[in-house]
Amino acid sequence: MNKVVSLNDAAEKLNNNQSLLVGGFLNVGTPETLIDVILEKGLKDLEIIGNDTGFPDKGVGKLVANKRVKKVVATHIGTNPETGKQMHAKETEVVLVPQGTLAEQIRAGGAGLGGILTATGIGTVVEENKEKVLVDGKEYLLEKPIVADVALIKAYKADKHGNLVYRKAARNFNPIMATAAKLVIAEVEHVVEEIDPDEIMTPGVFVDIVVEVGTNG
Repeated sequence: MNKVVSLNDAAEKLNNNQSLLVGGFLNVGTPETLIDVILEKGLKDLEIIGNDTGFPDKGVGKLVANKRVKKVVATHIGTNPETGKQMHAKETEVVLVPQGTLAEQIRAGGAGLGGILTATGIGTVVEENKEKVLVDGKEYLLEKPIVADVALIKAYKADKHGNLVYRKAARNFNPIMATAAKLVIAEVEHVVEEIDPDEIMTPGVFVDIVVEVGTNG
């Protein structure tokens, strides 16, 4: 099955009020072209789940700066002052999550698990309103799995079946996010005829749509 479509066709799958898992770490491995499509379409009231909100003029940060986001779930917002400003003004809901916890919540969502147990956050504000579980005399927080309507991920190359290969640090949140959404759209630099099975990092079964944007995308 050929999963490669045009950018315009992929854009038709993106709508207001969707929850979006967005790959990347400080914009490394972030699908910048798909972010720009969201801006161009004028989409709003989005829930963004990602490692961070980048910078005001790059990646996810542009969505925040243009007030397209109603809720952010991230591990830090320190490099984007606009996110903090909107949070304090109660314009945007911000949920801060320890980085390892967020990664495991997404991984649990992709695996169909009921959540994870972690000691991170015990005795802090992180534990507020969360269920605690006692295991061998030690307390853990139950952190629920995370899934989203759409995952927007970035890869180096793909074949027409949606098998993906990431390059260098872009292999951060992208692989786990590709497993945890109803619809997965992969922005890739190159579409190739064939990928060595030993090289595949995300199997095509997890990917619904591939968009080729070139090295400048």
